[in-house]
Amino acid sequence: MRVSYFPLLVLASVLCLSNSYTLRSSVSWVVSSNDVVEDADLSEEEVAPALLVDGAGLWKQAYPASNVLGEIVESPRELAKPETDNVAQLSSSRLFSYRLEKVKAGSSSGPPPHQETARTARYIAHNSDWGHLATISTQEKIKGLPFGNIFSVSDGPGDNSTGVVYFYVTPMDNTVSDLRMNPYASLTFSEAEGEFCRQMVYDPEDPRCARLTLTGKMVEVAPEELVFAKEAMFSRHPVMAKWPVGHNWFFMKLELMQVWLQDWIGGISLIPLEDYFKATPF
Repeated sequence: MRVSYFPLLVLASVLCLSNSYTLRSSVSWVVSSNDVVEDADLSEEEVAPALLVDGAGLWKQAYPASNVLGEIVESPRELAKPETDNVAQLSSSRLFSYRLEKVKAGSSSGPPPHQETARTARYIAHNSDWGHLATISTQEKIKGLPFGNIFSVSDGPGDNSTGVVYFYVTPMDNTVSDLRMNPYASLTFSEAEGEFCRQMVYDPEDPRCARLTLTGKMVEVAPEELVFAKEAMFSRHPVMAKWPVGHNWFFMKLELMQVWLQDWIGGISLIPLEDYFKATPF
């Protein structure tokens, strides 16, 4: 009996028209004819760019490193206008620990140019709400050794900077005990407290993220100066007015002996007190 092969040929033709097969590592699977990869030997580098353009928008958050860090400018406090809107888009990105935002050049709210050291020192002192005060400890186990503590501070209300830093303290604080034995101390501020270093993606230890250390003698505020000291502290830290009176809070200030500043690469600045007090942070 002669076997008819015509039905088999028809069936094979139908299968070829409806599906195609592709080979990957000796394993075959069915794909539609429209999805067949014509060149199975594409390198990873050739495929990746196409994958990054995803209609769902997931990969649109992956920005090139050049758009993140930007180009180096002469002064970090005066940013050049970006060529595209990529920097603005980065501000909402969730891929980075620091938010990147545009810094307006010449903005009155931003820090002064780093060359203006006295003004920069006044700017940091005025715009810092707290600082690190170092004293010589009177505590038994570390007597005679350095001891640091955090204090809320103010050099005046928001629109009135004096350059003199005021404190509101209690005798119950270890630092106050230290000051009674040795009134000399150093107060350190970092520009990292504000937004500038975050905007520039500067690490707090980066010299361009300015730090200021004021060294001098801590003294109790005189009666004729109490009204201003109270206004300076309570206008910036209003909750202090409600602190328990049983802690015997009182006002102190730092009488300056030295102003130490680092706000740029290549060294520090010792600012004369006269220049410091003549400068303005605004």
